[in-house]
Amino acid sequence: MSIRFDDQVAIVTGAGGGLGREYALALAARGARVVVNDLGGSRDGGGHSDAARAAVAEIEAAGGEAMADGGDVSDYAQMQAMVAAAVERWGAVHILINNAGVLRDKSFAKMEPADFEFVVRVHLLGSAFATKACWEQFRQQNYGRVLMTSSSSGLFGNFGQANYGAAKLGIAGLARTLSLEGAKNDIRVNTIAPTAGTRMTEGLFPDAMFDAFSPDKVAPAALFLVSKDAPTGQIVGAGAGVFQSSAITLTPGVALHGDDLSPEGVAAAWDRIADRTGEIVPGSGAEQAMLIGRTLQGG
Repeated sequence: MSIRFDDQVAIVTGAGGGLGREYALALAARGARVVVNDLGGSRDGGGHSDAARAAVAEIEAAGGEAMADGGDVSDYAQMQAMVAAAVERWGAVHILINNAGVLRDKSFAKMEPADFEFVVRVHLLGSAFATKACWEQFRQQNYGRVLMTSSSSGLFGNFGQANYGAAKLGIAGLARTLSLEGAKNDIRVNTIAPTAGTRMTEGLFPDAMFDAFSPDKVAPAALFLVSKDAPTGQIVGAGAGVFQSSAITLTPGVALHGDDLSPEGVAAAWDRIADRTGEIVPGSGAEQAMLIGRTLQGG
């Protein structure tokens, strides 16, 4: 059954190039009206460009409908204005893909606090602000699809990206919570962790790999995750046509008592504590306490 977005309005942030542009073009090709948001500039957040208008022109040339928006995701008022403009023109917003981002990579020892704050503000607060600007619209219409963008650097760590990794794992936590809060209004919130050759990653890939990891090989997962029948609360890795499911897991744990309830006891039991046999993927934070209860009863 074909996945279509006819009569739906989608916002894609950071859509002037790379992955965001690919998402915007793909959504438009499948019937969506698309807000192409892009502040422009280099991957460290400096400068400006006309990238959003160029992407809109490409969509319109192919027979689609789109509008450009130059709003800064880290400014909540600008995100409110972006959503208001979309609703004024097309009557609603149904889909949000939070894709905008910047890089300011350095080892933590050499990283200035301002560079840490700026990257977290754009990625994490920007995702929260854009989503918040759409949230009431989604609630009122009892429908919304949100895709957050995390990264393997956030999920698993990466040298030289403390700011980026902190923001990207924060985004995954934001998405999990919003997937729970949005459920009663059919607001589904998922996270993609893409690996792609884009302006953001140029110079990090060898040339041959850069081509193999083209953005069009990530877009199928993104479109599935904002479709009508999408799951919710999922973390999906995507790159070079390979799609993966990622999760934060929890082991059953070990109950310690008496003299063993000590730092030395934790050290002695560490291999059993870290044993992944019987691990679970909690559906919410409350399940950690529930698993502790079960471990106590069994231990």
